[in-house]
Amino acid sequence: MGGVRVPAQIFLWSLSIVYLFAFASIYIQVPGLFGDEGLVPVHLQVAGVQRPLLEQLQASPSLLWLGPTLGLGPQQALEIICLLGVLLSLGAVLLGALRDSLVYLCLWALYLSLYTVGGDFLHAEWDNLLLEAGLLAALVAPCALLRRLSTSSHHDPVTFWLTRWLFFRLVLCTGVSKLASGDPSWWDLTALSRHFETQASPTPLAWYAHQLPDWLSKLGAVYILTAEITVPLLMFFAPVRGLRIGAFYIQVFLQLCFILLGGFSLLHLLTITLSFSLLDNDHFSSQKKKTKTKTWSQFLVSCLSFLVKLAVYLLVLFSAIKLFKLEINWEKKVVTSKTTFTRKSFEEFVKQIQDPTIWVGVLSLTWEVVAALLKCVCARGVLNKLLSLIQWAIFTAAAAAVFALSLVPYTAMAGMSGGKILPEVRKAYGAVEKYQLVSAYGIQHRMVPPAGRPEIVLEGSADKKTWTELNLMYKPDSLSECPPVVGPHQPRLDWLLWEAAVGEHDQNHWFTGLMQRLLEGKPDVVSLLQVDEAQYPFSQTPPAFVRAKVYHYHFTRTTEDGTHPQAWWKRQYVREFFPTVHLGDPALSVLLSDAGLKEKYPVQSSPDTPVSQALGLLRGHVRGLSGPLVLLTLFATVASILLLKALFSRPRHPKGPKPKSTSEHKNKKPREAHEGSEKSRAPPNRGGKKDNSEERKQDSDRSPPRKRK
Repeated sequence: MGGVRVPAQIFLWSLSIVYLFAFASIYIQVPGLFGDEGLVPVHLQVAGVQRPLLEQLQASPSLLWLGPTLGLGPQQALEIICLLGVLLSLGAVLLGALRDSLVYLCLWALYLSLYTVGGDFLHAEWDNLLLEAGLLAALVAPCALLRRLSTSSHHDPVTFWLTRWLFFRLVLCTGVSKLASGDPSWWDLTALSRHFETQASPTPLAWYAHQLPDWLSKLGAVYILTAEITVPLLMFFAPVRGLRIGAFYIQVFLQLCFILLGGFSLLHLLTITLSFSLLDNDHFSSQKKKTKTKTWSQFLVSCLSFLVKLAVYLLVLFSAIKLFKLEINWEKKVVTSKTTFTRKSFEEFVKQIQDPTIWVGVLSLTWEVVAALLKCVCARGVLNKLLSLIQWAIFTAAAAAVFALSLVPYTAMAGMSGGKILPEVRKAYGAVEKYQLVSAYGIQHRMVPPAGRPEIVLEGSADKKTWTELNLMYKPDSLSECPPVVGPHQPRLDWLLWEAAVGEHDQNHWFTGLMQRLLEGKPDVVSLLQVDEAQYPFSQTPPAFVRAKVYHYHFTRTTEDGTHPQAWWKRQYVREFFPTVHLGDPALSVLLSDAGLKEKYPVQSSPDTPVSQALGLLRGHVRGLSGPLVLLTLFATVASILLLKALFSRPRHPKGPKPKSTSEHKNKKPREAHEGSEKSRAPPNRGGKKDNSEERKQDSDRSPPRKRK
C-alpha cells in the first residue's frame, strides 16, 4: 500500500467536523436534558459525591467533577465542556496546525466527560464509535512535540491501519447482526419496505422510496447485506489496491443513501470518515505518471492484479446471485430474490470466519509494522535512525495493544465465541472499559417492527376531559406535516422516545422526569418539544394532567392515479404508555423516587461570576432557535471561511514569460557565464548604472534573436 498521509489528513479533518456537530448539538440540548430544571438534572450526580477528586475521576472519568473546584455549577461545567469541544474542533477544521495529537486527545477527553454523565441520552452506538475513532485520531495525528525531535513519519501506516480495522469491525458486525438477531424482515428481504417508515428520522425522500415496488426494495436489501458482509471480508484487507478502492466507493454510496433517506446521523458521517482508511496517496494524486515501456515482470504483475480484481468482483456477484437466488422474470420485468440459506448455516458461517478474520488482521498489521521498520532502518543519519526506531517501537506497541483489546468486543458479536481470547487481554479490557477505548457494534440491533412505526404521543389537559396532543418538532406526530430534515442535529429526546415506544415506561426512568417537567411547564424542557411557543398549546399555562399513548404510524400510499395524498402518515391506536398523572400525584412521586429523580439535596444556585454571565449571554442568543438551524448556520459559516481561505491562498502566477525548463536553464548557464566574463573585462561606464542599463536594453532591442543549434 502506498503512502497514507493524504487520506490520514482527510480522516482527521472529517472527524473534526463530526466532533463539531456533536458538541454543538449537545450544547443546544444541555439545559433541557441535564440542566437544573431538565429531565435528568446532572446536579443529582454531583450532590451526593463524597469521594476525593482523584478517586472520583478514576471511578467515573469526567471533567465535570472539576466544576466545584473551579466555582462552576454542574450545568455551567457541561456547557463549558461543550463550548471547548466546539472551539477545538472548529480550529482543527479551519487550521491544519491544530490537527495535532494533543488536540484530538483533548477532544476525546471532553466527549468522554459528556458520555460518562450523559446516561441513556449519550449512550448511542455512534457515541461509542466517536470515542473510539477519536482515540485513534490521537494516534494518527502528528504530534508537535515529536516533530521537534524528528520529522520521521514512517510509523504513520501502522497507526492509520487501526482505522481500517475499526471500519472492518463496524461494517461486518452491523451486517452480521441483521441476520444473527433473527429479524424476520431481513431474512425475507422485506426490511427496506418497512425500514423507510420505521427508522429514527425519515426524510421526505423516504416517503417516495416507500412507494417503490417490493422487488426493488428486496434488491436493495440484498445490496446492503452484500456490502456489509461479503465486501469487507473479501476486499477491505485485499493486497490489490483496486479492490480496496472499489470497496470504498461501495460503502460511501451506501452511506449517502442512508443520509438522504434517513437523516444526517453521526453514525453515517463517521462511517464515511473511516472509509478513507481504504485509500492511499496515489488515489488523490492529480499528476499522471508518464507512460513507460513495461518490462515483462511488470506486465505480468499488472495482468495478475487485473485477474484477481475480476475474480473477486465475480465472486461477490456470484455469491449474491447464489445466496439470494436472484432471477430475472422477463415477463413481469422484475428481479426476484429469496434467501437460500438457513439461520443455522449462517451461525455456522459466522463461527468459521472468526479465526480467519482475526489472523488476516494480524498478518495485515504485521505487514505494515515490518514495512515501517525497514523504512526506519534505511533512514539517513544515526540520530535520525535512532529516533525513528524509538517512535516506531512506541506506536507499534500502542497499535498492538489497541488491536488486542478490540478482539474482546469483536468476538462478542452474535455467533462468535470469545473463549480463545487470552485471560490477560480480557482483564486489561475490563480495566479500561470505562474509558471506551474499544467498543462492540451491532450488538443492540433494533428489530424492524412488523406492525408499523410505534410512536409515543404525549397529551395534556386542563380539565381531564379535553385532551390536546403535544407534538414534537422532529417526530411524525402530525399526520399532515412533511417529515422534518433533522441532520446534522441529533435530537436526543426524540430518538429515545422512538426507542422507548417498543417497551414500557418503567424501563425508561427518564420518561417520568419528562412528565414531571411538562406538568411544571419548565421552558428548557418545553424547548426540546417546540422552540416556537405558538406551536406549543400550553405555552401560557402548563397542563394540569398529562398522559402518553402508543400509536402505530404508516406512510401513506399514492392514489391510483399517482397523485400525492393529502396526508403523509396514517396511524392507529395501540395501547396506553403512561397513565394520567398530575402534580402532587402519589403515583408520580413513587415513580420519581424509583427513577432516582427526587431532590435529596437542596439545589445550590450558581455563583454570579463573569463566566456565568458570559454563558448566560451566549445561551440567550441560542435560545429560541432550532437545532438544525443552528448547526446548518455553523456549517455554512465554516464552509464560507474555507472557501475564502482557498481563494486567497491560491498561488498567483506573475505576468511575464513562463519559467524555462531545466534543460534550457542548463544550456543557458555556460552562455551567461561567457557573457559575464566579457562584461567583466569591458571598461566601466562612467555615466552610471542607469545609462549602462539603457544601452544594454537598446542593443538587445536592435539585435535579432539567436538561433539555437
